[in-house]
Amino acid sequence: MNKSSPLAFNSFNSLALFTGFCLGTLPVSSLAAEKSNSNGDETLVVQAPLPSLYSPGVSADPKFTQPLVDTTRTMTVVPEKLLKDQGVTNLTDALKNVPGVGAFYAGENGSSSTGDAIYMRGIDTSNSIYLDGIRDIGTVSRDTFNTEQVEVIKGPAGTDYGRSAPSGSINMISKQPRLENSLDASASIGSAWRRRGTLDYNQVINDNAAFRLNVMGEKNHDKGRDNVQNEHYGFAPSLALGLDTPTRLYVNYLHEHQNNTPDGGVPPIGLPGYSAPSDKYGALSDAGKVNTHNYYGTASDFDPSTRDTGTIRFERDLTEGTTIRNTTRWSRVKQKYLLTAIMGGASNITAPDINDLDSWSWSRLANTKDVSNRILTNQTNITSKFNTWQVGHDVSAGVEFTREKQTNYGVNAITPPAVNIYHPISDISVGGLQRNGANANGQTDTFGVYAFDTLTITDDIEINGGLRMDRYDTDYDSATACGGTGRGAIACPVGVAKGSPVSTVNTSKSGTLMNWKAGALYRLTKEGNIYINYATSKQPPGGSSFALSAGGSGNSANRTDFSPQKAKSGEIGTKWEILNKRLLLSAAVFRTDIENEVEANDDGTYSQNGKKRVEGYELSATGNITDDWAVMAGYTNQHATVKKGTSVSQDGSSSLSYTPKHAFTLWTQYQATEAISVGGGARYVGSMRRGSDGAVGTPDHAEGYWVADAKVGYKVNNNLDLQLNVYNLFDKDYVASINKSGYRYHPGEPRTFLLTANVHF
Repeated sequence: MNKSSPLAFNSFNSLALFTGFCLGTLPVSSLAAEKSNSNGDETLVVQAPLPSLYSPGVSADPKFTQPLVDTTRTMTVVPEKLLKDQGVTNLTDALKNVPGVGAFYAGENGSSSTGDAIYMRGIDTSNSIYLDGIRDIGTVSRDTFNTEQVEVIKGPAGTDYGRSAPSGSINMISKQPRLENSLDASASIGSAWRRRGTLDYNQVINDNAAFRLNVMGEKNHDKGRDNVQNEHYGFAPSLALGLDTPTRLYVNYLHEHQNNTPDGGVPPIGLPGYSAPSDKYGALSDAGKVNTHNYYGTASDFDPSTRDTGTIRFERDLTEGTTIRNTTRWSRVKQKYLLTAIMGGASNITAPDINDLDSWSWSRLANTKDVSNRILTNQTNITSKFNTWQVGHDVSAGVEFTREKQTNYGVNAITPPAVNIYHPISDISVGGLQRNGANANGQTDTFGVYAFDTLTITDDIEINGGLRMDRYDTDYDSATACGGTGRGAIACPVGVAKGSPVSTVNTSKSGTLMNWKAGALYRLTKEGNIYINYATSKQPPGGSSFALSAGGSGNSANRTDFSPQKAKSGEIGTKWEILNKRLLLSAAVFRTDIENEVEANDDGTYSQNGKKRVEGYELSATGNITDDWAVMAGYTNQHATVKKGTSVSQDGSSSLSYTPKHAFTLWTQYQATEAISVGGGARYVGSMRRGSDGAVGTPDHAEGYWVADAKVGYKVNNNLDLQLNVYNLFDKDYVASINKSGYRYHPGEPRTFLLTANVHF
């Protein structure tokens, strides 16, 4: 880092102070241990402490062979225990436990975000979500009913998973059968008539086989939004053979169906920074906020999706320290949606009475999607521990074959009627989706090979490194319905009827990506270490969306003559396992440079000369302070800037949009008595700049906010417990996400409650 940079100085000092604090606690804990084990001539039996359910200690991904405390990366694991205590039911809410990670971006007016639209370290990370180490496709909301833990790795993950976002990766770990009979069920009821039920049933078949079934169903009405309803259900059967033997087979299936009301948000009138889009409509500058309950869509809006995933995993222990795994997966996600959203520009206003705001209306835009995503993959991984002379090795290597396909079905345009700004009426129909044959088809085939090794040089020194090569081939073709209007419209050839599909793109892109990582760790004591790490990642054009355009055309961000986006990241950190290894403390200073960024030019074309930088530091604490007191907390300070190229934030600064400078998260739970537990948490998201475009008068940022949650649990008996969760305890009014133009935003959820009965057998 630049020695003159205040950030680098402050970050390093924060890391040094954190390390000093950890070292300072060691004599106290050591003295306590000494006193507990020495009492004259008496012989004491010291019972090993129970593991912390808030700190799993290891990653479930075999690519990460070391315990979390010895992993030279910023890595956060959100365990099932925490998800249950918080009443979390989906991935987006689970990620609220990771500072600086969230759904802050509501999309562009022509492409509104749906599902888990996650931003991390200034970058859209939605295409880097994985299920058991395999890319999970589709812009859907992922339920956690079948999730054992969520693993978040920050910084380039190209060596781990191939082409991916430069900000990191998110890996959801599925529940697997185990050799014990158990039944866990829950029934919940909450605000706005929310109803949810789950079942987790595990049955031992014989000494080495078991079956597990997870089931979920939920219906809810969004308390803070009129007419927004969600319905979804899912089931996940799994079979395991050969448990506790050298040869094991796992068969898993996951089915999820959702039928949600998409929400385009509300106008930003009255928010800090808002002003009228023109002098003619100047009354809007001093107008009050709209009712955040208002729904500006139509009765025709819908967002159904279906997700099916089948997985077969075979494992064989070749020797005591060597295991080979082969995983085959097929997955398909189908999604349709019609989302009607307001357009807040001056040209979109109708004012029958210029002196009566209640008569004004804004036009609406219909966002549509009809898409099918499919993936077929086969992965083989081998892990092995061995020694060469005096050096220990912990190796993970493998090969991966993956085919990903996406079909976007062309649909006819829909023009919904205007909507009153302050008194919207949504009880109107605009019809459904009608396919017109103007489809877009993308396919990417990838062959990847990788090898990682952690070398134990001495008891105190470890060195690790890894290399990955990916060969990719992407084919893309698309058609456009001719005779339309607006951006991207094409004229109909002679003799071709208006609305007929006309081929516009038929191209391909191939290449080879080489990524690597290296790190070193030094143990300061048995409890703590200091480490350094460097990693790279690359993502080719069309890598996330499968969309390509012919090279040199200039009018696409996915031109085939563009080079892959490159990311390089360095990190220095320290990790400590204290209090009998039940509490993990971490601190890290990081810097990520992203090159070959594609940016839009003033004339509507695109070029590739941008460079971004994200740097800062993170602090975290996860685990148990005492047997009865658990905690998960984290703080990040990040500076995300454009180092070269056009500004991407509306305020004209060099800062990246949708990236809070400060972010903090805390959840803690205390077992007050054998029957009563209490918990609570707080979350802070700092102010965020929105993206730059031609919108006039809209806020250029979203204000920072604090949100608090609380929980009370009561154990009735060994088979039944009750818990009450209250979210947004103080009913804070805040902006959860804002779209690129600032024409609309999503208000944060108001105070809600969820009462859950949990049954255990």
